[in-house]
Amino acid sequence: MKKLVEKRVSKMSLCRDLGMMLVIALLVGCDAHGEADAVSAPPPPKVDVAAVLVEPVTLRETFTGRVAAPQTVQVRPRVSGYIDEVAFEEGELVEAGNLLFRIDPRPYEARVQAAKASLAQARSQRQLAEVEAGRANTLIGRQAISREQYDQRKAAALNAQAQEAEAEATLTSAELELQYTRVTAPVTGRTGRAMVTKGNLASADASVLTTLVSVDPLYVYFDSNEADAQGAQKLLARDEPLTLNIGMTGETGFPHQGQLDFVDNQINADTGTLRYRAVLPNPDGAFRPGQFARVEMPVANLSEAMLVNRKAVLANQDRRFVYVVGDDDTVTPRQVELGREVGELVVIRAGLKAGERVIVNGTQKVFAPGMPVTPNPIAMREPAVGNDVATRS
Repeated sequence: MKKLVEKRVSKMSLCRDLGMMLVIALLVGCDAHGEADAVSAPPPPKVDVAAVLVEPVTLRETFTGRVAAPQTVQVRPRVSGYIDEVAFEEGELVEAGNLLFRIDPRPYEARVQAAKASLAQARSQRQLAEVEAGRANTLIGRQAISREQYDQRKAAALNAQAQEAEAEATLTSAELELQYTRVTAPVTGRTGRAMVTKGNLASADASVLTTLVSVDPLYVYFDSNEADAQGAQKLLARDEPLTLNIGMTGETGFPHQGQLDFVDNQINADTGTLRYRAVLPNPDGAFRPGQFARVEMPVANLSEAMLVNRKAVLANQDRRFVYVVGDDDTVTPRQVELGREVGELVVIRAGLKAGERVIVNGTQKVFAPGMPVTPNPIAMREPAVGNDVATRS
């Protein structure tokens, strides 16, 4: 009986020892796990931050315009007749005064000859009448003729002079009509297709022979909304001409430049827009009237514009915000009001102050307001990017 009791006590001691060892092992494991957690805790995420820029910028707006020719002429004949010759290639550039069409001149040459004959006859009659009037002036002094005869010869001389003047005018008109049988280019430009070809009848002031448009320079017409028109008034009031950047369909950017030369005198009440016109040089004739064009015009000068990189601006539904990094390197979201884009930057109208740091790269690493970050200072703009081009955001 005594041996059985000792055996049970021995088993209980063994169980107690094993339990204590298990508790010790668990405690040791927990301490090790806690130390491992402490060692593996990640540092604050590294993000690129840049200070808000404040500098003067010129804001520009892009408009859609259309190219037009300063001079568009529908070439019509001044005299009627059959076309003898079409003296140009359709679509070619011609100089002012170049022959385009020739109308059969023979009827008009005959009229010139008849007018010359009538003029010669009138001159001879005028000379005879003047001689008789001079003789009558002598005879009236001797009282060899009556006063009535004297007056008749004097009137005949005046009538002969008038008939000569009429004959001269008829000859001038006939010569003009003969000259008009040569239809020449009224302006330098590009021709259209020949609407009346050789052998067909052209009616004076009615038949359109071709259309001629000037090509250098060209006009670019575009319309600005009322708000931008008001903002541009200060720039337009300057004495120096306003330079506009122009790009055609299919071109990248605005490779051409023109000068603003006309602003309409009233805003269109139906559209709320103001019409502008730019002069675009076209020495090689590469542009044609009717083309669409993109026009970039300065609309405002900001002496102190706050600028941040576009990558720093995030969207939350219809709101825009940036992450501001405080002096303690913690993050605070800040709602901002955007203006126009300036290259890779964007104008901030409200929401930021000069010198504040915003996250440019690494915004995806921010999960909650107030979390700490490791800021890496960078430039807000690449050095090669200018600040003189702006478009609406």
